Amino acid sequence: MSFKDLQLNRPILRAIAEKGYDNPTLVQEKTIPLVLNGKDVIVSAQTGTGKTAAFALPILQLLYDKQEGPKKGKKIKALIVSPTRELAIQIAENFEAYATHTKLESAVIFGGAAIEPQKELLRNGIDILIATPGRLLDLHKQDEINLDYVQTLVLDEADLMLDMGFIDDVKKIERLCPKTKQTLLFSATIPYKVEQLASTILTEPQRIEVAQNSSTSKNVNQLLYFTPKKDKIELALHLLRNTIKGNIIIFRRTKYGVDKLEKTLLKNGYLADSIHGDKSQTARQDALKRFKKKEINILIATDVAARGIDIDHLDAVFNFDLPNVPETYVHRIGRTARAGQSGMAYSLCSADEKSYLIDIQKLIHLQLDVMDDHPYPLDPKAKPIIHKSAKSGSKHKKGRKSEASKKKKKRWY
Repeated sequence: MSFKDLQLNRPILRAIAEKGYDNPTLVQEKTIPLVLNGKDVIVSAQTGTGKTAAFALPILQLLYDKQEGPKKGKKIKALIVSPTRELAIQIAENFEAYATHTKLESAVIFGGAAIEPQKELLRNGIDILIATPGRLLDLHKQDEINLDYVQTLVLDEADLMLDMGFIDDVKKIERLCPKTKQTLLFSATIPYKVEQLASTILTEPQRIEVAQNSSTSKNVNQLLYFTPKKDKIELALHLLRNTIKGNIIIFRRTKYGVDKLEKTLLKNGYLADSIHGDKSQTARQDALKRFKKKEINILIATDVAARGIDIDHLDAVFNFDLPNVPETYVHRIGRTARAGQSGMAYSLCSADEKSYLIDIQKLIHLQLDVMDDHPYPLDPKAKPIIHKSAKSGSKHKKGRKSEASKKKKKRWY
């Protein structure tokens, strides 16, 4: 099937061709006709399957006929809600590229950046708004945003949005839009809480599932290294020197862990930068730009900061820490081996992470290849280390105990 078969108009087809896309992906093929027919949809698909175009192209097509009119008089007709700033910016870039031969205007707003320039964008009049939930509600409270004319509402990465605690914000945003709107929900996985949300805000939705939620690409070679927690940094340096090459994303569970590893790599002469939630928006964007321009070849990230970020030609994903949510492993390694390319996934596992590993292998129905040939092996009998206080007993002085107490005799009082 070609994009022409999806009933898209010439200006949009021209923009798609300029982006270098020949044929629609499976998720685009299934979703675009339903969106054009005005249906509500729930789409379950991993990142890297072409989800953004699956909603952006039909939205542009639906708005194309209504695009004439003075710029100042433009009303927000499509609203895309995204959990993270990076993802919102990326979606906005895609809309801009696809709408290049139309007069449709889009804007992106998110927290962690100056609010006045965003107000200015909104006052100029736009057709399509891409926003993170917090900033969207802030600006709505200040009467800078009117959602009365929204025809299509998109909730992107719904599972992450709920994991980040945005459930009430999402429900509020949905209520601020007209009842007659079309709602599109996109999610990498459809856990129970996403099902619950969908049942309250979607009308007779069509379901589209592209690949099982647990599937990992067959083009990713997944290797596992057992090692003591204290030796992880040394093993990481050993692998970077001898084994792992090219453009790499290294995942850690915590912001502190990201910062610590970045300092170590920089000290050892590696070209690295990092992204996590405590970094300013500018710093995060700069790190991403440097990575995309190949000024650095290692990007260290937490899962939330990296979710949905599109990076072409990623050679390897390195799980310095195994994730405690097995689906997160699938998201992480799905960043390499995109569009038919091959890629590598390296994972370090310490004794206290063995339970995470069991859950991951259950989910992906695959036993990871264990690499024993390295200088920092884990004792096969090693058990998770449980840190206990060196002192035993209470720090308070014990009171006198009577003989009755010592013999555990029952007392009358």
